[in-house]
Amino acid sequence: MFKEQATKVKITSVVIVVGMSGMLAAVVTDHWAVLSPRVEKLNTTCEAAHFGLWRLCKKSIFMVEEDPQGKGCGPISLPGAENCSYFKHFTSEEEAEVFEVKTQKEYNISAGAIAIFSLFFMFLGTLCVIFSFGKGRDYLLRPAGMFFAFAGLCIIISVEVMRQSVKRMIVSDETIWIEYYYSWSFSCACAAFTLLILGGAALLLISMPHMPRNPWETCMDAEPDTLD
Repeated sequence: MFKEQATKVKITSVVIVVGMSGMLAAVVTDHWAVLSPRVEKLNTTCEAAHFGLWRLCKKSIFMVEEDPQGKGCGPISLPGAENCSYFKHFTSEEEAEVFEVKTQKEYNISAGAIAIFSLFFMFLGTLCVIFSFGKGRDYLLRPAGMFFAFAGLCIIISVEVMRQSVKRMIVSDETIWIEYYYSWSFSCACAAFTLLILGGAALLLISMPHMPRNPWETCMDAEPDTLD
């Protein structure tokens, strides 16, 4: 690998590492979306919720005054007792059974599985980049770029699946939620998609063979064919 090429790979790797950090933060945290029920009266305790790919957390909040942004319970940053439980497809707890319908089981399983594929592609891309610094192994940058791009595509698909899950939860008559918004874990996933796609594309461009600066001169320099 040439010195100039190695410098570009290192700069691109920094962008990819930031994207990988965002993806890991999104996958392991429970702040993809915040859900809020209607608050009928003040000076009572209401129950807001936030969830991620694996768990749903309920938070009991004592409402003294109305939420300035709406009529829901919250904001979620207010103090209160919090209780988290894994979705039913990950545990058999009684608490999780309550949320089997509300969390749209099929959507959450799909989002979680796609996120795991994203982590797998990210791992393969990291291995390729590490080994590409060996002598004569810069060809590994091409599969590395594709793996990171695939990881970015997988995480944005997972984001869209979660969006559909939240929408179904809000419109369903079987849920108490009336308001929602996407939180910082969701933003981390979107940022990871952008950075991984850009980083993967950059690695592909860096690893492509350089075109001649003046193709016409290159063609004219070629030896003419001789006729027998």
